[in-house]
Amino acid sequence: MANPRKIGKPSISRRNFIPISAEDVRERGWDSVDVVLVTGDAYVDHPSFAMAILGRVLDRAGFKVAILSQPEWKSCEPFKRFGRPNLFFGVSAGNMDSMINHRTANKKIRNDDAYSPGGRTGLRPDRATLVYTQRAREAYKGVPVIAGGVEASLRRLAHYDYWSDTVKRSILLDSKADLVAYGMGEENTVAIAERLRAGGGVASLRSLRGVAYALGARETPPVEFEGKPFVSIPSFEGVASDKFQFAEATRLIHTHTNPFNAHGILQKDGARTVVATPPAFPLSQSQMDAIYDLPYTRLPHPDYSGTIPAYEMIKDSVTIMRGCFGGCTFCSITTHQGRIIQSRSQESIIKEVENLAKSPTFAGTVSDIGGPTANMYQMRCTRPEVEKVCRRQSCVDPTICKLLGTDHGPLVEVMKAARSVEGVNRVMVASGVRMDLAERSPEYVEELAAHHVGGLLKVAPEHSDPEVLSLMKKPSIESFERFGEQFVKASEKAGKPKQYLVPYFIASHPGSDLNAMIDLALFLKRNGYRPDQVQDFIPAPFDVATCMYYTGIDPFTKKEVKVAKHLGERKLQRALLQFFKPENYFEVREALERANRRDLIGNHCNALIPASAPQEAIIARREKANMLAALKTEGQASGHGPRRPRGDGNTGYRPFRKEWRGADHSRPG
Repeated sequence: MANPRKIGKPSISRRNFIPISAEDVRERGWDSVDVVLVTGDAYVDHPSFAMAILGRVLDRAGFKVAILSQPEWKSCEPFKRFGRPNLFFGVSAGNMDSMINHRTANKKIRNDDAYSPGGRTGLRPDRATLVYTQRAREAYKGVPVIAGGVEASLRRLAHYDYWSDTVKRSILLDSKADLVAYGMGEENTVAIAERLRAGGGVASLRSLRGVAYALGARETPPVEFEGKPFVSIPSFEGVASDKFQFAEATRLIHTHTNPFNAHGILQKDGARTVVATPPAFPLSQSQMDAIYDLPYTRLPHPDYSGTIPAYEMIKDSVTIMRGCFGGCTFCSITTHQGRIIQSRSQESIIKEVENLAKSPTFAGTVSDIGGPTANMYQMRCTRPEVEKVCRRQSCVDPTICKLLGTDHGPLVEVMKAARSVEGVNRVMVASGVRMDLAERSPEYVEELAAHHVGGLLKVAPEHSDPEVLSLMKKPSIESFERFGEQFVKASEKAGKPKQYLVPYFIASHPGSDLNAMIDLALFLKRNGYRPDQVQDFIPAPFDVATCMYYTGIDPFTKKEVKVAKHLGERKLQRALLQFFKPENYFEVREALERANRRDLIGNHCNALIPASAPQEAIIARREKANMLAALKTEGQASGHGPRRPRGDGNTGYRPFRKEWRGADHSRPG
């Protein structure tokens, strides 16, 4: 066990970071830069932040790169900070979709931004990829603009937009970006830079995997890619006017996600065609090591004065793999990172832990060792020839594929090695544990319980209703119960009987109605769970569950799916997850009465809520009514109506919008 250490302040020169100012560029002796990476996030030189990775891989490849972080977007002047890029602008909204970053599931403006200094809001626009791309094009005519990141990737084809409740065409056509590099993009970003440096022009980029581009009205769509014919999906006009066509387009898109057998996709939009080439191949272990072994400072740029919440959460974490073969229909990880697991070597991981342990800011605890999930490290199909032709959307649904390698041995070895590093007191597992896999490895569960849980372990059963879980592609609630028993026994064996599971659940997912949520509330009551945090379903672009939400159709079976669309019903479903809170009393009562479940109202042991409203519920309702009345009065006095966020998602942030009031919108540095 290492001794406690006194934490000091880092003293690293700004020359150790990718340049973010014209002065930084001049100090390096450059008269110009090759690539300007534009991001809606603060620049944190940590491998959990996309622009840090892209900046480092371009730098390693010999390109002069600068990062334009959270630029003002009201004019194109900030986009001229580094002069005209020799090769291209690379544009991303940031680690998160900007609309989800700004708004809750109820379309209310969020009070903070985890990727901004001090958590301040307003430092990036709505639909940031669109805005940044247009400003970059204004700044320097003729410079290629390449869009990437989660926001662009999930909008590369026609998609449903929850914020405006409309089907929108490809982001390529609205932003006029020359190309979208979808997926994680490290290899593609370097390949794009190399081809442009060689003078190939934007047209030369169209033969890359993992890209999308829009043809001109007079251009002929390609016939095949790498010997496989392109697949045509329903046009924008078709998916915008016919929900069945939208569902069919979703089915075809997700059918062609395995890079080993995927075909390219064509989608007509009026006289133009959007082309998406097949996904990029997964990275090898050596490629993963090379990316994560780069000389990241693991710090925010010194120009920032406020803490960056997202960095504080992950600063002492270590990524060991990427990708997810779970295929959960409400999650974008598989779509963005791929379903094939890409793992680092144990040597690379331990090297990072050792470097972390030497940092003066390290307090002795590795906050997380994992990835999108905690326990898929080095898990792949055991039959490569089958993996190349497989089109399953999930390797674990409806059952775990018999060909999937589920050995937790390599992961257990990494966990043991990490906690034995000098200077490390504890190595925590904060990534979500895939329980149906974990229950296959008693050794892993015992290792987890004995050494890697700080009292509470986060897991995500998501629901209890079999039909809802099937639509989610999640295992049955019995899997959660089995794992729970296993974890309790392992904790007792380790002499830690007070360790508990913290389950996460989703309200208002497609297929979930009030009856399903009432059954979930009863499950929580029977098992003594009182979730402190609950999640409302947010229909993110491209997800299968989003298709269900918009169309009311399962795109693979074409069966009808029940959907809670109205904010009122969504509010009731959320309240049922926290039925025990007095402030939710009236919403829970309304839900029970609507579902004809008055038997659950009363003072008996099976009731969810008492017959009479507790005093706290009455006070909370009165305070809410008074607040709404005050807002209405204020709005009438000003002539602008009640103060409330518009939430329509049609426009970017503007200083005169009322939801800006009270927030700190000063610039970093």
